[in-house]
Amino acid sequence: MALFFTIFFTVYTTLNYYVFIRGWQALHTLPVLKPFYVVFFVIIAYGYVFSKLFYKFLPPLVYDIWLGVGAIWFAFLVYFILTLLLIDIVRFFDSWFHFLPAFIQKDYELTKKITGVVVIAVVSLVVFLGNLNKRDITVKTLELQFPKGNGKLTELNIVAASDLHLSPIDGERLLTKIIDKMNSLEPDIILLAGDIVDDKAEILEQRKIGESFKRLNPKYGIFTINGNHEFINGVDASVEYAEHLGMKVLRDEYELIDSSFYIVGREDSTMSQFTSKHRKTLQQIIESIETNHPMILLDHTPYKLEEAQKNNITFQLSGHTHHGQIWPANIITNMIYEISWGYKKKGNTHYYVSSGAGTWGPPVRTGSKSEIVNIKIKFAN
Repeated sequence: MALFFTIFFTVYTTLNYYVFIRGWQALHTLPVLKPFYVVFFVIIAYGYVFSKLFYKFLPPLVYDIWLGVGAIWFAFLVYFILTLLLIDIVRFFDSWFHFLPAFIQKDYELTKKITGVVVIAVVSLVVFLGNLNKRDITVKTLELQFPKGNGKLTELNIVAASDLHLSPIDGERLLTKIIDKMNSLEPDIILLAGDIVDDKAEILEQRKIGESFKRLNPKYGIFTINGNHEFINGVDASVEYAEHLGMKVLRDEYELIDSSFYIVGREDSTMSQFTSKHRKTLQQIIESIETNHPMILLDHTPYKLEEAQKNNITFQLSGHTHHGQIWPANIITNMIYEISWGYKKKGNTHYYVSSGAGTWGPPVRTGSKSEIVNIKIKFAN
């Protein structure tokens, strides 16, 4: 884990330096602004990191603002880098083929300032539109047929979500919107596929983030699992937080619902990175199940999908990928995961990987949509 964070901060600092130095160059004729620029850049660029490190010493309002500003910088950083790389590529080819208008070279200092203003304006517009897109939570509807087995139900209305990532950045305002949409779908049961939290439970509780969960009252309850962010933020406290809000957290265990189907919940695959324990195999979790009721599996990271198929799981719900969240990261998640987002059936096993209802880091989506999933099940013999 120490190696991972060392690599992350090295890469992150390198990327920030690339953006920083271009801003520094643009201030060549305004040296009086350079000291302010350095301080401002460091505070913004490392705001997310510093606020997380020093949260115990910061007043809540300072923490919330610094965290939010630092988080949204991630989106700015991505698009500053892409824009500046494009400019550098154009400049490189222009040095060979001289296709840019002569006036660009005539007053180079003025050109740098105008370019800087245009870049900031374009990136700000992209991030703003990404924030608007993130607020638009869509409802994805799936209609599936499950084998009835020994169960008595003929139909089931599931409302599911993943990756709410609750934090002071969006907090209760985002959750209220999600809960309202969930209630409007009149669910029989609610399933959450991990990463409910994106901050420590004590911070969420202090700000009363999560209270809207108490407005949910589905017939068969609310079930959730731990994602990687539950482990990052302290898994035991995160579980206690969820249970206090009325959720049943399944930790490598299962529960039979109305003598008709099982909900099976796995710990996240990153468990061993944050604890001294390893999660159970899926076979170990379900080996004591003797009936042939359908099994719905909650597994946060869509990793080794064939395991569900081999163990006769009827339906697997996952999240984690956000389907990239920030373009062009969705291109990368499509290469990493067999399913980055959406529905797939392998053999007799149905899979759905959600893009998530919330966002990690910047409250911005440019590569995917925020969603809640409404799964309408028909049980057939």
